[in-house]
Amino acid sequence: MPNPDEQFESDFDTAFEASLRPQSLDEFVGQDSVRGQISLLVQAAKLQNRAPEHILLAGPPGLGKTTLSMIIAGERGVPLRLTSGPTIQHAGDLASILTSLTPNEVLFIDEIHRMSRAAEEMLYLAMEDFRVDVMVGKGAGANSISLDIAPFTLVGATTRSGMLPNPLRDRFGFTAHLDFYEPSELLQIVVKSAKKLDVQLDGLAAAEIASRSRGTPRIANRLLKRVRDYALVHNHRSVGLQVAQEALELYGIDSLGLDRIDRTVLDCLVNRFGGKPVGLSTLAVAVGEEQDTIDSVVEPYLIRLGLVTKTPRGRQATASAIRHIGKLPTDGLFG
Repeated sequence: MPNPDEQFESDFDTAFEASLRPQSLDEFVGQDSVRGQISLLVQAAKLQNRAPEHILLAGPPGLGKTTLSMIIAGERGVPLRLTSGPTIQHAGDLASILTSLTPNEVLFIDEIHRMSRAAEEMLYLAMEDFRVDVMVGKGAGANSISLDIAPFTLVGATTRSGMLPNPLRDRFGFTAHLDFYEPSELLQIVVKSAKKLDVQLDGLAAAEIASRSRGTPRIANRLLKRVRDYALVHNHRSVGLQVAQEALELYGIDSLGLDRIDRTVLDCLVNRFGGKPVGLSTLAVAVGEEQDTIDSVVEPYLIRLGLVTKTPRGRQATASAIRHIGKLPTDGLFG
């Protein structure tokens, strides 16, 4: 049975993030190329009075895939249906969703690569011909019934585009690859969010939060919330650089935005394995985390910073990683 306090925390965080989401493409900061391409797709659909093409959004977590799906529906003036791949484990689950869609509705499937194979195969026909084949009955008396569904736009989001089967990937009319944000873009997001939350935040404090946000808007907003709470508890009417640094250090976020898990991974690669390449499964066991967490959450940012490299023999820390955790490179360490 879920803990009421944990449920309240989850609902509060969801409401907090929703309050900071941009409502239009004009408000959306960053991903300029993707914004321009999606804007063109939506405007063309409006002029032709049809549903936009199916869209696949690929990239690390927290970069705005869900927000973009909401904006697409909002710009088109149609409802949005939200679901996720792990919840669609049977073809019947997907059929019930598809047959209840209204004309031109946007269907957003998060982590679409985690759908069951049976649901994926049903989705092929739905995306191309706007119909589904449903089996009625069992055994020798089973019959296949074809049901027409309303034209819709599928927006799929994935953090692991390589895990999507080619037949599914090919049915998307447009694929957008979202990348980590630049510090200047995150600074804009932090400043906008601070205004929405009525937080008195000076420029240096905003830049500090942005620089430790791992290139991810979701993390930037969460760090802003933590800094705001710290200032509130310690009776700071405004947030300056020192207050922001104290708050972020309290939560273990270092100058590069690395948290406890990141530093544990680096420390493990450098000290426990002597800088030698380490396989993903071995690394996950050594740090006590799931392989998927290391692969999709921790590793992309460490690689982007040049702290970890992928080799045919496994993951390996770089000299920059050694310096960051306080140990100078020595001859033969990577031998």
